[in-house]
Amino acid sequence: MTAKHLERGRQGEDIAASFVKELGWKILDRNVVFRGGELDIVAMDSSELVIAEVRTRAEGWMQPGEDSVGPRKLGRLVRSGRLYTDMTGWEGPWRIDILSVTMKKDGTHSIERFEDVTGGAWFS
Repeated sequence: MTAKHLERGRQGEDIAASFVKELGWKILDRNVVFRGGELDIVAMDSSELVIAEVRTRAEGWMQPGEDSVGPRKLGRLVRSGRLYTDMTGWEGPWRIDILSVTMKKDGTHSIERFEDVTGGAWFS
């Protein structure tokens, strides 16, 4: 990745973190790295743990951010989520959300949340 892409990704993650705080979530961790995967944002939404995958795109990009998360990436997120819950001792429900951030040409942004993209809460 070029430096510009890395910077845009960091900006998107910061925007997403602010967004989930506005939703009332409590952020527990950011950028947790495991062998074979990384968790962008780990937060609590009421009594449910949320693994939030952040995808950032420039406006006009040929593929929206949420479309870039395929079965392989979802599998990595599930594995990393299980490692995280094992590591922290979390025994309640958890889910995976996608936060798609679009950086607009005028300097503003938009964000969309896709909740529970694996089709059911996981239990540790």
